[in-house]
Amino acid sequence: MAAYSAGFQEVRGKSMKQKREDVRNVAIIAHVDHGKTTLVDELLKQSGVFRANQEVVERVMDSNAIERERGITILSKNTAITYKDVKINIVDTPGHADFGGEVERVLKMVNGVILVVDAFEGPMPQTKFVLRKALELQLPVIVCVNKIDRPEARPNAVVDEVLELFMDLDASDEQLDCPFVFASAKNGSATLQLTVKNKDMKPLLDTILDYIPAPEGDPDAGTQVLISTIDYNEYVGRIGVGKVDNGVISEGQDVVIVNHHEPDKQKRVRISRLYEFDGLNKVEVKQASIGSIVAISGIADIHIGDTLCSPENPVPIPFQKISEPTIAMDFIVNDSPFAGQEGKFVTSRHLRDRLFRELNTDVSLRVEETDSTETFKVSGRGELHLSVLIENMRREGYEFAVSKAEVLYKTDENGKRLEPMETAYIDVPEEYAGTVIEKLSQRKGELVNMSASNGGYTRLEFNIPSRGLIGYRGDFLTDTRGNGIMNTAFAGYAPYKGDIQYRKQGSLIAYETGESVTYGLYNAQERGTLFIGPGERVYAGMVIGQSGRGEDIEVNVCKKKQLTNTRSSSADEALRLTPPRILSLEQALDFIETDELLEVTPKSLRIRKKILDPTKRKRANMNRNN
Repeated sequence: MAAYSAGFQEVRGKSMKQKREDVRNVAIIAHVDHGKTTLVDELLKQSGVFRANQEVVERVMDSNAIERERGITILSKNTAITYKDVKINIVDTPGHADFGGEVERVLKMVNGVILVVDAFEGPMPQTKFVLRKALELQLPVIVCVNKIDRPEARPNAVVDEVLELFMDLDASDEQLDCPFVFASAKNGSATLQLTVKNKDMKPLLDTILDYIPAPEGDPDAGTQVLISTIDYNEYVGRIGVGKVDNGVISEGQDVVIVNHHEPDKQKRVRISRLYEFDGLNKVEVKQASIGSIVAISGIADIHIGDTLCSPENPVPIPFQKISEPTIAMDFIVNDSPFAGQEGKFVTSRHLRDRLFRELNTDVSLRVEETDSTETFKVSGRGELHLSVLIENMRREGYEFAVSKAEVLYKTDENGKRLEPMETAYIDVPEEYAGTVIEKLSQRKGELVNMSASNGGYTRLEFNIPSRGLIGYRGDFLTDTRGNGIMNTAFAGYAPYKGDIQYRKQGSLIAYETGESVTYGLYNAQERGTLFIGPGERVYAGMVIGQSGRGEDIEVNVCKKKQLTNTRSSSADEALRLTPPRILSLEQALDFIETDELLEVTPKSLRIRKKILDPTKRKRANMNRNN
């Protein structure tokens, strides 16, 4: 069934470890937007996965609609190609820091990684994060310098920067001696030397076969499969994906579920279906041996980190705990005056079921029930992580409200409050560096490093509390005229840095329920920036703009002009309105204050005060200030 080489054998009692030479397991890791998914596309094309006349979309692995729109990978995905009779299992991983939980666990499935680095940008913060994870697990690394076809590419300088990064991360001599492959995933070519032009990806595929070790295990030992990813299908339920470390796993086999972090867990289950990956498909197989990456269905209670073992020898495989969430929001049943008019799923039961279903596939997420049956506390790795969940839910027809994101604090042994910290790496044109430093200093950021970067840019490195970055991205893009690049990485917990004032301006609040009219908006726009235009439905307590002053102002945007004998309604036409500022989901999440909510429906995003009644709101503010 499998080609085993007896080249490597180790005798431990009766155990015989063997290499399986016809399989390679490799993960592709990189910073966001350095070309991982495009590279996988090309490897699939050139290995003959697609028919000659088959129409293939770009970034075929990004199957989720949001992934395709934003051009980012959110969920890790498995695929497999065959090259020179060797099956290469490839895992495409996310590059964004908020989805680092995905990267951590898939690395347990593979025997080596391909680190993709942009030939112009060089190593970025997330490159450092994913590479550190790979080096900690002692995985061999192939460095692929991608986008060498770009006119501004500087591959030789990038090679030096990558080697510096290896040294910073205390790589061993063997790890430093890694192969470098130069590629243009877009053109579908790779080469080992910049002077040698090539037309296909063979140099990269050959390097994988030569440098990535074959998986090892004992085919005659008891079954051991570590589950590293969970997929979900509404027809078959939870699907566990993992690598066969020892023994053989078969369809219909009785196994025991155990977990390294839960010593008491022991549950006997049966494997109903077994699959292996082939191209973009799952192919049903009767059995799989060491080194195979398999998908297992039919086990309802399967979780990431579980080991499936034969009942005779239930020994769990050690598994790294997933990084804890750092940020939380309340997801609340919508109770605004317009509740239930636009969404399909609106009740607390709908909301609860959907949030707990998300836990099936997202291990970095936490969902907790609160004292109120209408409110659920949802914690994740960052604002992007939670905003993707919100966007998915509204597209599915859910209607709910969310509160402002808050960080999750811890206390040390002396009872002192600790808060999550981030390292922010910022590349900005020189002329904007002063503004960025000033803004981040106000948000308790500490400038650690400042250096000149490529193309007249300045690179700034800050240590900053996670809460200092909440709501900052919008300001950052405005301050840098859209030319700045900001990347963050979680840096652990540190003592509380003091209070931060997020927003200097208050909100413009609708005074009554009705429809906005030009006359009312014209009078309101003098007070600040409007978020709505004429003819939009509003309700009392809804936030319809940003005040030009520090406090909240109530405005009546439904007010019509009183008609007299001498003035006609046509005079309205002369009133000129400034175009409203339409907020995206991220901008709205950034904008809201702690006493506000964001109402999310499939059709609308509305910001509102938690307390809609103005008298009760003022009373609550007075009590808060006393």
